[in-house]
Amino acid sequence: MKEYGGYIELEYFNGNILHSDGTFLNSGRSCIAYLLESMKLKRVYLPFFICDSVINVFKRYEIDIVFYNINLDLQPMFENDINDDECFYLVNLYGQLSNETIREYSKKIKNIIVDNTQDYFANPVEGVNTFYICRKYFGVPDGAILFTNLENSSQYTRDIVGDRMRFLIGRFEENASEYYEGYKYSNEYFENKPIMRMSLITENFLRGIDYEEVKGRRTENWNYAVKRFSKYNKLKLKDIKGPFAYPLMIDNGLNYKKVLVSKKVYIPTLWPNVTDECKESLESRMASDIMPIPIDQRYSLEDMANMCDIIERVICEG
Repeated sequence: MKEYGGYIELEYFNGNILHSDGTFLNSGRSCIAYLLESMKLKRVYLPFFICDSVINVFKRYEIDIVFYNINLDLQPMFENDINDDECFYLVNLYGQLSNETIREYSKKIKNIIVDNTQDYFANPVEGVNTFYICRKYFGVPDGAILFTNLENSSQYTRDIVGDRMRFLIGRFEENASEYYEGYKYSNEYFENKPIMRMSLITENFLRGIDYEEVKGRRTENWNYAVKRFSKYNKLKLKDIKGPFAYPLMIDNGLNYKKVLVSKKVYIPTLWPNVTDECKESLESRMASDIMPIPIDQRYSLEDMANMCDIIERVICEG
């Protein structure tokens, strides 16, 4: 029963949501599981350079996993012909995978899943299973958007974030380090959870975002990072709009990240599982040495200059 009166809750927003014609779920894991319940696969081809949370979803559905390599252009090294009960999983790493490449694969392969976790502003390719994770780009506690033509008539419960908002509110008012444990818990929460719909609070926040402003700020900051760091970078990158982060691959990147923590510059090691599982490989070196420099909408060009000065000093000091 609807309640009337009492104290006022958070404000409601009425703007348009980017990718509003997709299916709103609570996590990338839910998107993958939603597809797996419809595709009935026996085998999936995953890149070695992948988060273990993705691997675990396929294991949960008892799907055979075969790994493939990527190159320094962050492109898949994959030429296999695959069967109708198999799937090719494409990760759009740092937005470097073009829709033209995805279309070419879709002409040859029936079942494709495109993971656009690191390129929220890319358009989905028509007819290709594609998902986006909202909390990787915006300050929201959950949320993912899936595009698929597959039928799935199941009814899923809506996620309720409750206390999982605390780390976001805390960082808004205080330092990130004070609430890091809450952030870790929020990430771990989705592991082994059933498929759920996006929370009402995240859907509401997504209606309040100026997407063009976010895209423009991220693009401007990316261009600044390119000017500062391309001379050091081992990766061959193409320019994109609204990127996730600027991936600087440099020898001893892992050590630089550790030094930068003491200077309050927090650069994550994405997918540390790759370092352990793929020793002596390009993927292992990439996991260790890529520094995903933040270029998101929180930062002005003045902020970027200050942060890049700190990073470059650490690099030059060795």
